Amino acid sequence: MRDYRLLIFDWDGTLVDSIGRIVTAMHRAADACELVRRSDTQVKGIIGLGLPEAIRSLYPELVEAARVERFRRCYSEQYLALEAQPSALFPCVAEALSAFRAAGYRLAVATGKSRHGLRRVLEARGWLEYFDATRCADETASKPSPLMLEEILAQCGVAPRQALMVGDSSFDLQMAQRAGIDSVAVGYGAQPLLALRAYNPVLAVEHFTELRTWLERCADEQRVEVDDYVG
Repeated sequence: MRDYRLLIFDWDGTLVDSIGRIVTAMHRAADACELVRRSDTQVKGIIGLGLPEAIRSLYPELVEAARVERFRRCYSEQYLALEAQPSALFPCVAEALSAFRAAGYRLAVATGKSRHGLRRVLEARGWLEYFDATRCADETASKPSPLMLEEILAQCGVAPRQALMVGDSSFDLQMAQRAGIDSVAVGYGAQPLLALRAYNPVLAVEHFTELRTWLERCADEQRVEVDDYVG
């Protein structure tokens, strides 16, 4: 019987439709640093990592810290320019999150963004106090290390079996596996469901409303089992 108490979400590509801007910013940063652009697919394949880890994965030839830092600055400048108007939430995300809160779930974010970047977007939406816990890649270990999930569990006082990680990348699902947490794969973000199913998510969806419907069904099934037991 599933008894989830805590829902943990990736940010980019899961809640927010920002993948296109990330890819464009990476291409423009490569141009500024006189590097060969990587393909859109290659860039999407590193989304979810912390930015330094993502840069080194795309450009392993950048062995000098100064060159990595230059690329990081260029990327950040390009992304901030593209985000002058913040990326939109995916359809039905706001309504679903509100419904999850009303149903008694605790909500958290585990993201490859920096703390400054996450605070900026949360503040723009008036969501600084919306989530019960948030962890960013620059204040803990980058995905797919389970550390940020373990820290969220500890902060919220929730056992791994009571948590659910929702993400659009292999790093999200690997992180959940390593933390002993069930995962949900979303196929509308950085990586397709075909690739994500390899990590054995309990659910794979192409629209956020499918997650809401599934959780409501799980809650109904749990209530029936409890009623049957009591009866």
